Amino acid sequence: MNMITVRHDWTHKEVKALFEMPFNDLLFRAASIHRENFNPNEVQISTLLSIKTGACPEDCKYCPQSGHYKTDLERERLMEVEKVVEQARLAKNKGATRFCMGAAWSDPKDRDMPYIEKMVKEVKELGLETCMTLGMLDNDKAHSLREAGLDYYNHNLDTSPEYYQQIITTRTYQDRLDTIDNVRDAGMKVCSGGIVGMGEQASDRFGLLIQLANLEQQPESVPINMLVKVKGTPLEDVEDLDHFEFIRTIAVARIMMPYSYVRLSAGRTAMNEQMQSMCFFAGANSIFYGDKLLTTENPEADADMNLLKKLGMKPEERHDYSDEAYEASLSSAIADKATSELFYEAN
Repeated sequence: MNMITVRHDWTHKEVKALFEMPFNDLLFRAASIHRENFNPNEVQISTLLSIKTGACPEDCKYCPQSGHYKTDLERERLMEVEKVVEQARLAKNKGATRFCMGAAWSDPKDRDMPYIEKMVKEVKELGLETCMTLGMLDNDKAHSLREAGLDYYNHNLDTSPEYYQQIITTRTYQDRLDTIDNVRDAGMKVCSGGIVGMGEQASDRFGLLIQLANLEQQPESVPINMLVKVKGTPLEDVEDLDHFEFIRTIAVARIMMPYSYVRLSAGRTAMNEQMQSMCFFAGANSIFYGDKLLTTENPEADADMNLLKKLGMKPEERHDYSDEAYEASLSSAIADKATSELFYEAN
């Protein structure tokens, strides 16, 4: 009987073996780990708002917000603080517990920081967890956001180090890792995942999850996005990823990062209810809720709630634990696993 431990030394060979397990065995193993650490019938609900849209200087080949490509997206200025807070209030009324704010920047400029910090403070006063994705962060800006009360910072690794240059050339993989280090140093939680279905090889999906799991501290939240193909971007005609391969990616992420929230993120409009249900069974326990994910469509909120109702699932309630209490409860949970007889290691 093995206790579930967090590992930071995953190898390519081990992860390849997980992906190649019989599908039922893989899902059983992932679901077992999920049940050890979370209520399997609860889903954490987040809402994402684009607070500044378009004209981004980065050349991410999947992104309609890049200024390098001609898409139908209209550029917009940074939203007023009051309008952001109004949207956060609406999101909370619809059941969201975390409010994420995203800006199409390479990095936030000094002139933007007072507005960003005010957004964080006022959204947090509503009783919501706060999350932002603003591009690269230096150490000073990371600490400023933390002092304003920011809980999470999102900065995806996107893909494997080997495939990265095929997708983005305007910033390096190390730039992304440095931003994650700055977020950690400031005392914020990390939201970091990637996108699959960008024409990468299976080995690149292995490599992405290895990078995330082998971080010194695994991300608290791991969004797994399926590419949303947008006309005008270089990836608009890429071949679709097999849906079973996507579900396998969710399951392997759950196995490798047992205490992280695994978020079923972009691409859900292309997934029927059955596929989303299999992702939940495989260990996904977080979704974005609302009509849009920054600039791409997302299943309507009512449809999400109807699906959860069919599955006998419900939104996770937020508990306002202090960091110390959270760490103590996590330590206790880990200790309990030493005597647990509920987890079976699938071979």
